[in-house]
Amino acid sequence: MTAIQAVYVRGHEERPDPKPHIVYRIEIQAHVRSWQMWRRYSEFVELHTELTKSTGSSPPAPLPPKNSLAILRGPFRDSSSMTEERRAGLETYLRAIISAKDDKWRECYAFRDFLGVPVGRLGTMAEGSTSSKQFSSSSWLDEHLELQAKIRDIRADINKRDALSDRGDVSASHTANVQAKKKLAETLSRVRTLKQGLQELGMAAMAQGELQRRTDMVARLQDDCEKLGKMVTVTRQASRPTAAPSSQGFTNVAIAPESDRAALLSLSKPVTRVFGAKKPQETEVTRPLDDQGLVQLQNTQMEQQDGQLATLTHILQRQRHLGEAIGAELAVHNELLDELNNDVELVGGKLSSAKKQLNRLG
Repeated sequence: MTAIQAVYVRGHEERPDPKPHIVYRIEIQAHVRSWQMWRRYSEFVELHTELTKSTGSSPPAPLPPKNSLAILRGPFRDSSSMTEERRAGLETYLRAIISAKDDKWRECYAFRDFLGVPVGRLGTMAEGSTSSKQFSSSSWLDEHLELQAKIRDIRADINKRDALSDRGDVSASHTANVQAKKKLAETLSRVRTLKQGLQELGMAAMAQGELQRRTDMVARLQDDCEKLGKMVTVTRQASRPTAAPSSQGFTNVAIAPESDRAALLSLSKPVTRVFGAKKPQETEVTRPLDDQGLVQLQNTQMEQQDGQLATLTHILQRQRHLGEAIGAELAVHNELLDELNNDVELVGGKLSSAKKQLNRLG
């Protein structure tokens, strides 16, 4: 379910319909969004009953007891201290479910429905898949943000694997690689689901410009997953130990000429790094980096450039759509002006005919 970070019962409100009752305001904070729900105490009781029935055990915290004296004192004559005490008890009840080590209560559908978790965000269930028909416009964007965070986690695992491999810790490096592959497989499945959900939203009369923008967002996710897949595969193959050549394997190896050996081992020129064809210069950024650091810096700069190009592409596409809309509007105005010109010519002809008739009468 959605990774809920915090739940608060901030206050209450007295409502007269359908009969006088008190509702409590529940504020839910998730990873990328927050919302609020209004629930009566009786709905808390129904939730408690449903959770106990579905899971076979009571939630980790009890509900605050129903005040039996409230009937004698009238529906709204309950003191503020009693209402505040019940509010605090309800907040403790919800927080105990959220923070419990056993997730059977918070994974229950009744609990998600009680908190109003958006249906499009129920994608991280045990099955690991989300029906594309469950996405709403906002929940689709939330899922996209979570997938971007997932891709960053995979990159971090790959960097961790490389660092462990450099230190010679083969076992830990292999474990990090396996973890990255599992996360990548899950991410690929969720990206496919996200693409299907976008198709459903497109058929639900989403604006063409917004649909194109989100299509580009999915394409970038797929490109990132493809790059990560190559990084995992290539590094895994490169990390395989190479068998040491036997003494018999050197029988057919050609011996390099002495001139080539001398040129290779010559120390007449200082060994320096080559940055390009035109007089490269070290900078404050590149000077402290080794070869691996330079490659990482180059990859980071290329990713930043790709992001800037993607942003520029969106801007240009938006301008193109605006230009097409302006062109269509101008075409309509030209048609109206043509009709007006025809009407003016017609009226002018009628005025000329009337003027001639007046001259005859005069």
